[in-house]
Amino acid sequence: MSGVGRAWGKVILLGEHAVVYGVPAIAVGIDRGARAEPSPISAGPSELFVRGWGIEAKDVEAKAGDEPSVARAFRALAEITRDRRRARGEAELSPVAISAAADLPPGGGLGCSAALGVAVARALDPSADSEEIALRAGAWEQVFHGNPSGVDAAVSAAGGCVYFERGKPIERVAMREPLLLCVGNTGVASSTKTMVESVARLRARRPEVCEKSFEGIRSLVRNARLAVEAGDAVGLGRLMDLNQMLLSGLFVSTEEIEAMCSLARSAGALGAKLTGAGGGGSVVALVPDPAVAERVLFAWEKEGYSSFFARAFAPAEGAQPSATPGSAP
Repeated sequence: MSGVGRAWGKVILLGEHAVVYGVPAIAVGIDRGARAEPSPISAGPSELFVRGWGIEAKDVEAKAGDEPSVARAFRALAEITRDRRRARGEAELSPVAISAAADLPPGGGLGCSAALGVAVARALDPSADSEEIALRAGAWEQVFHGNPSGVDAAVSAAGGCVYFERGKPIERVAMREPLLLCVGNTGVASSTKTMVESVARLRARRPEVCEKSFEGIRSLVRNARLAVEAGDAVGLGRLMDLNQMLLSGLFVSTEEIEAMCSLARSAGALGAKLTGAGGGGSVVALVPDPAVAERVLFAWEKEGYSSFFARAFAPAEGAQPSATPGSAP
């Protein structure tokens, strides 16, 4: 059995909500995610234990309604792993007991469920490449999100930066320089479903306002891609600030989000915005160096917001996050 399966977390830099309506978005993998360690067992079905969540699951079907989502997701992942290996003429895998943990807050818009799925998929079959792992993790994600875009799994499996547009293949974006990010939690739970429905109601009432915002976000995303490719962190930060303004106009920002963005900018961040669905959840701030990162994290922590430092960079082909994600700035 080969080592620990690891996965990247995810931050949306620009484009959330508008992406639902055909506007592109940009996301990056961060070096804080999830890990899953397999141990061989002599017989019986494979097992999963998620540390910190107190969830145990086995690769056997339980009575209807008797199992949590993670258990159903684990069974779906094990099933697609077997099916894909058989289709490729590969040998059956031996059963394993997997101990998994995530370094991301669930429901924070940071791809926690996808990261866990990718890490567990790697623990089940360490020989599979990143593309195959992302495909299999899609079966895990379907349990939680119904019809996921595939972006979270793709970023969690391979890291780096992606440009995605609904209904089109995910594109990899070349990163000239690593991005230094501070990620903070508002402490307010966020529901993606609720916030997406909120924007849909606004669009039904005021379609012209929403369409103007979406087109503005489209322009920002396209320019953000150029900034990432050029290594222009200052320009990218300004685009993130503008995106936050447009998201506020869609009423998905909150008092806590605005306060955290203001604190980050005052501490020297190049740009700051919500990441994910809004209505709570997480904020991301782009910083120029570790010293500014320390100031941003201190400003947030002083006001009671939990936070961490993360890096986004273009990993070597097939590389996984380090064993100690979320390292200090």
